[in-house]
Amino acid sequence: MPAFDSLFPIARQFTQSQAVIDIQPLGNGLINDTFLVLTNSSPFVLQRINTTVFPQPALIMENLLTLNRHLRQKNADSVKLRVPDILSTAESNSYYEKEGNYWRALSFIDNTESLEVIGNAHEAAQAGFALGHFHRLLSDLDPATLHDTLPGFHITPNYLSRYDQVSAGTRISSPESRYCADFIDRLRRIADDLETAKQQGLLTLRVMHGDPKLNNFLFDRHSKTVAGIVDLDTVKPGLVHYDIGDCLRSCCQTTDPVGFDTDRCAVILESYLAETSAFFSASDYDYLYPAIRLIPFELGLRFFTDHLDGDRYFKVTEPGQNLRRAVEQFRLCDSIIRQESAIRRLIARLKKQTMGTR
Repeated sequence: MPAFDSLFPIARQFTQSQAVIDIQPLGNGLINDTFLVLTNSSPFVLQRINTTVFPQPALIMENLLTLNRHLRQKNADSVKLRVPDILSTAESNSYYEKEGNYWRALSFIDNTESLEVIGNAHEAAQAGFALGHFHRLLSDLDPATLHDTLPGFHITPNYLSRYDQVSAGTRISSPESRYCADFIDRLRRIADDLETAKQQGLLTLRVMHGDPKLNNFLFDRHSKTVAGIVDLDTVKPGLVHYDIGDCLRSCCQTTDPVGFDTDRCAVILESYLAETSAFFSASDYDYLYPAIRLIPFELGLRFFTDHLDGDRYFKVTEPGQNLRRAVEQFRLCDSIIRQESAIRRLIARLKKQTMGTR
């Protein structure tokens, strides 16, 4: 985390006549360093892009510009989600580079809040609507117009291969590590589910968000409806099923004990499919359960691999944190598997309900 005094001259690169009054940490993201810049006019968000994760920041910014242009071309009344505007430097650049660090500024979507947990059915329905609406808004954007800023991201077989490489030279000793290793070996057959369907032409490349966890949806503080969606660095060509699985993973996880809330899943999926049923195919419905099962497995695989590899990717605040994260995700995956019949019945009902309205 950079010293706050060093942030003021960087923030001023994105201001015109505004005076920078204060800079505060913002959010709890695991990748970029994010700050709220207070000025004598409008606040804005300042971020240092993590170039270890995103080695080509310029491509990220080109994607965001493409996304914003596409949304501006739509009828304003049809767009129910705000995305941050990109603030330019005095030289009209979308980012500022200094000493190998890449900084960008985004508009701050005011009077909103992010949630860490779903509190009621209304919030669950809004989360499903937000992701579905995002996918619908971008369903007519050619994914080929976007850069793949993270090659291999959400390609589960690649994560499994990386795990096999890292674990081959690592001694698995603790009970938590043994649990993770055994779980991976038992479920490794599911890693190819979505990628095989893509190769067979059953699932289509579309524009995906890449990280649609709950706290990337911004809720209006007054109406409690979703007003915006943020953290768009991972927007890229991909399978929207990875998004659906990740959203449900984030929103439906229960704690003490870790489990998967199928009632909440039903509310989210119903709202999601109300937005996307117009372009969803029969195969899209068929692969919803594999996606729901796959994402906590994939994330647990990534956390455990990072733990074995010295915590190089995900930020940690204490030793063993990525191991504990992995255990939690595998327990969530196990809960989903134990409720497979109920989840498949839910999907079949929603498929009949939504496809019948075409």
